[in-house]
Amino acid sequence: MFSTYEEALEWIHSRLRLGMKPGLQRMEWMMEKLGHPERRIKSVHIGGTNGKGSTVTFLRSILQEAGYSAGTFTSPYFEKFNERISLNGNPINDEDLVRLTNDIYPLALELEQTELGGPTEFEIITAMAFQYFGHVQPVDIVLFEVGLGGRYDSTNIIYPILSIITSIGLDHTAILGDTYEQIAFEKAGIIKPGISVITGVKQKGALEVIQDKAFSLKAPVYHFGKEFTISDHKPLAQGESFSLETVFQNFPGLETGMSGKHQAENASLAVMAAELLNKFYSFLIEENHIRTGLKTAFWPGRFEILSENPLVVIDGAHNEEGVAALTAEVEKRFADKRKHIVFAALADKKLDEMISKLDSAADRITFTEFEFPRAASAEELYEISTNSRRHLYKDWKGLIETEVLESGKDSVLIITGSLYFLSEVKPFLLNLLKDKKTII
Repeated sequence: MFSTYEEALEWIHSRLRLGMKPGLQRMEWMMEKLGHPERRIKSVHIGGTNGKGSTVTFLRSILQEAGYSAGTFTSPYFEKFNERISLNGNPINDEDLVRLTNDIYPLALELEQTELGGPTEFEIITAMAFQYFGHVQPVDIVLFEVGLGGRYDSTNIIYPILSIITSIGLDHTAILGDTYEQIAFEKAGIIKPGISVITGVKQKGALEVIQDKAFSLKAPVYHFGKEFTISDHKPLAQGESFSLETVFQNFPGLETGMSGKHQAENASLAVMAAELLNKFYSFLIEENHIRTGLKTAFWPGRFEILSENPLVVIDGAHNEEGVAALTAEVEKRFADKRKHIVFAALADKKLDEMISKLDSAADRITFTEFEFPRAASAEELYEISTNSRRHLYKDWKGLIETEVLESGKDSVLIITGSLYFLSEVKPFLLNLLKDKKTII
């Protein structure tokens, strides 16, 4: 058993050695031993390739504005591990994390002695979330973000009151399949009999897979672009403005605090979810709650402007679709500026397509690397690039310090790639900018 936060965290991270183990049997076994805390939770299940975290944040912010206590389970964390289990946007405290780890630890030891084998890191964290919201800190509603895929994801033992599938992209293809339809099949695994599903999926084949699964389970489907549509979209200095029409109500002139057209779309998914919670599940959510919730919602590392002078942006574009959204936003917002991109990524991503898009958007691009088991080397990234002004710099701290010092008023520094990379970059950058008194 553990007496300190550091001991608990070390044990949790030690489970990474087990990798990923598909199947829900270990989760079901642990829930049985814990008295099924997952059955005590009213939940919304959010899957998809991109936009899960932002959609969770928008919906959680709306629910808070309406006066509800909202738990969230998300991954990965950005600044501190505790973020993965949060209440009203606040990470659980260290004491609760130790308590939860001690609840799960003996079960993990016992499970290792069975034919199912020991639980993975993600299974342990998921079990901790169920235990926390089911037995330790009950709340009005919990928003569970899928970790990977959907069908065999550890979170998929819940029976939610609402499901959301944000988007489909070609990510984790070695595990989920290498076509949109195959990936959609895995994502659609979170759809439950009779439970409404909201989706932002746009590819025809992938959408048909989701529709077919929903139809077979008699689950109503609300499609972006059909049952709810965006119009009058325009970027703001910080965020987006758009009007939204749903099957229930019109919302002219909504605003978000997060930037990018994709964030307007993520916000529309959250509003549609709030509408369904209001109409069918007795959540008293009014228009002013929606407007304020969207405007005040914040999710770190998503086109986040850390400084205006010098202009520094971080964005966790870690797959092809994410990079496409980033480059489109960069071209739109910073057309009159020279764009220097710093990029580090995990080696198991489709790097060629990502780097090709970044090459096209960058006036200059520098590839770097960071300490992480699956991280690509700076050399690997550099060799893929065809940009005539590409550079290689292994020491990311030295690179960023130099770039911040040399950035001019006619340029923008964009640091992007793996969220694991950005989680290290952000606190370093904030300290650097604070020292130079340039932080906004």
